[in-house]
Amino acid sequence: VSVDRWKSFVVADIPGLIEGASDGAGLGIRFLKHLSRTRLLLHLVDMAPLDDTSAADAAEVIVSELTKFSPALAERDRWLVLNKCDQILEEEHEERVKEIVDRLEWEGPVYVISAIAKEGTERLTRDI
Repeated sequence: VSVDRWKSFVVADIPGLIEGASDGAGLGIRFLKHLSRTRLLLHLVDMAPLDDTSAADAAEVIVSELTKFSPALAERDRWLVLNKCDQILEEEHEERVKEIVDRLEWEGPVYVISAIAKEGTERLTRDI
Protein backbone atom coordinates (compact mmCIF):
# COMPACT_ATOMS: atom_id res chain seq x y z
CA VAL A 1 0.00 0.00 0.00
CA SER A 2 1.49 3.35 -1.01
CA VAL A 3 0.84 6.13 1.46
CA ASP A 4 2.82 8.73 -0.43
CA ARG A 5 5.89 8.87 -2.63
CA TRP A 6 8.27 7.64 0.08
CA LYS A 7 6.05 5.61 2.40
CA SER A 8 4.49 2.22 1.86
CA PHE A 9 3.71 -0.99 3.72
CA VAL A 10 2.65 -4.55 2.97
CA VAL A 11 -0.69 -5.96 4.08
CA ALA A 12 -1.30 -9.69 4.46
CA ASP A 13 -4.99 -10.55 4.32
CA ILE A 14 -5.56 -13.60 6.50
CA PRO A 15 -9.02 -15.16 5.94
CA GLY A 16 -11.44 -15.01 8.82
CA LEU A 17 -10.78 -17.39 11.65
CA ILE A 18 -13.42 -19.90 12.61
CA GLU A 19 -14.01 -21.31 16.03
CA GLY A 20 -11.52 -24.13 16.61
CA ALA A 21 -8.87 -22.68 14.27
CA SER A 22 -6.27 -22.84 17.04
CA ASP A 23 -6.97 -26.59 17.27
CA GLY A 24 -6.58 -27.06 13.51
CA ALA A 25 -10.17 -26.54 12.32
CA GLY A 26 -10.41 -25.28 8.76
CA LEU A 27 -7.13 -23.81 7.57
CA GLY A 28 -6.59 -22.41 11.06
CA ILE A 29 -3.02 -23.28 12.04
CA ARG A 30 -1.64 -22.60 8.54
CA PHE A 31 -3.07 -19.10 8.56
CA LEU A 32 -2.32 -18.39 12.20
CA LYS A 33 1.38 -19.15 11.58
CA HIS A 34 1.50 -16.30 9.03
CA LEU A 35 0.55 -13.87 11.78
CA SER A 36 3.79 -14.49 13.66
CA ARG A 37 5.65 -12.48 10.99
CA THR A 38 3.54 -9.36 11.36
CA ARG A 39 4.25 -6.22 13.38
CA LEU A 40 0.65 -5.08 13.61
CA LEU A 41 -2.62 -7.01 13.58
CA LEU A 42 -5.80 -5.41 12.31
CA HIS A 43 -9.00 -7.15 13.40
CA LEU A 44 -11.38 -6.35 10.56
CA VAL A 45 -14.94 -6.86 11.78
CA ASP A 46 -18.12 -6.52 9.72
CA MET A 47 -20.42 -4.06 11.53
CA ALA A 48 -23.40 -5.13 9.42
CA PRO A 49 -23.31 -8.91 8.89
CA LEU A 50 -25.80 -10.22 6.32
CA ASP A 51 -26.84 -13.15 8.50
CA ASP A 52 -28.05 -13.27 12.10
CA THR A 53 -24.56 -13.29 13.57
CA SER A 54 -23.44 -10.52 15.86
CA ALA A 55 -20.38 -8.41 15.04
CA ALA A 56 -19.37 -8.73 18.70
CA ASP A 57 -19.62 -12.55 18.52
CA ALA A 58 -17.43 -12.66 15.41
CA ALA A 59 -14.81 -10.40 16.99
CA GLU A 60 -14.85 -12.49 20.17
CA VAL A 61 -14.07 -15.67 18.19
CA ILE A 62 -11.10 -14.01 16.48
CA VAL A 63 -9.60 -12.77 19.75
CA SER A 64 -10.22 -16.10 21.48
CA GLU A 65 -8.60 -18.19 18.72
CA LEU A 66 -5.62 -15.85 18.50
CA THR A 67 -5.07 -16.04 22.27
CA LYS A 68 -5.38 -19.85 22.32
CA PHE A 69 -2.90 -20.18 19.46
CA SER A 70 -0.30 -17.82 20.90
CA PRO A 71 -0.71 -15.66 24.00
CA ALA A 72 2.44 -13.77 22.93
CA LEU A 73 0.91 -13.01 19.54
CA ALA A 74 -2.25 -11.80 21.26
CA GLU A 75 -0.11 -9.28 23.15
CA ARG A 76 1.22 -7.77 19.91
CA ASP A 77 -0.06 -4.39 18.72
CA ARG A 78 -3.64 -4.93 17.57
CA TRP A 79 -6.15 -2.47 16.20
CA LEU A 80 -9.87 -3.00 15.84
CA VAL A 81 -11.23 -1.98 12.42
CA LEU A 82 -15.01 -1.98 12.15
CA ASN A 83 -16.00 -2.07 8.49
CA LYS A 84 -19.24 -1.44 6.58
CA CYS A 85 -20.30 1.55 8.66
CA ASP A 86 -22.13 2.75 5.54
CA GLN A 87 -24.50 -0.21 5.89
CA ILE A 88 -25.98 0.93 9.21
CA LEU A 89 -27.68 4.13 10.28
CA GLU A 90 -25.24 6.75 11.52
CA GLU A 91 -27.08 7.04 14.84
CA GLU A 92 -26.42 3.31 15.43
CA HIS A 93 -22.63 3.58 14.94
CA GLU A 94 -21.82 4.53 18.52
CA GLU A 95 -24.02 1.80 20.00
CA ARG A 96 -22.52 -0.92 17.76
CA VAL A 97 -18.97 0.24 18.43
CA LYS A 98 -19.60 0.32 22.19
CA GLU A 99 -21.12 -3.19 22.13
CA ILE A 100 -18.07 -4.66 20.39
CA VAL A 101 -15.49 -2.72 22.41
CA ASP A 102 -17.19 -3.60 25.71
CA ARG A 103 -17.58 -7.31 24.88
CA LEU A 104 -13.90 -7.57 23.93
CA GLU A 105 -12.76 -5.32 26.76
CA TRP A 106 -10.82 -3.63 23.96
CA GLU A 107 -8.25 -1.03 25.00
CA GLY A 108 -6.43 -0.45 21.72
CA PRO A 109 -7.20 1.82 18.78
CA VAL A 110 -10.62 1.51 17.13
CA TYR A 111 -11.36 2.61 13.56
CA VAL A 112 -14.83 2.79 12.04
CA ILE A 113 -14.61 2.61 8.25
CA SER A 114 -16.38 1.81 5.03
CA ALA A 115 -13.85 0.25 2.69
CA ILE A 116 -16.14 0.52 -0.32
CA ALA A 117 -17.07 4.18 0.32
CA LYS A 118 -13.50 4.96 1.45
CA GLU A 119 -14.86 6.47 4.66
CA GLY A 120 -12.21 6.51 7.40
CA THR A 121 -9.73 4.57 5.27
CA GLU A 122 -7.30 7.43 4.67
CA ARG A 123 -6.85 8.01 8.41
CA LEU A 124 -6.36 4.28 9.00
CA THR A 125 -3.79 4.06 6.19
CA ARG A 126 -1.82 7.05 7.48
CA ASP A 127 -1.87 5.72 11.07
CA ILE A 128 -0.53 2.35 9.97
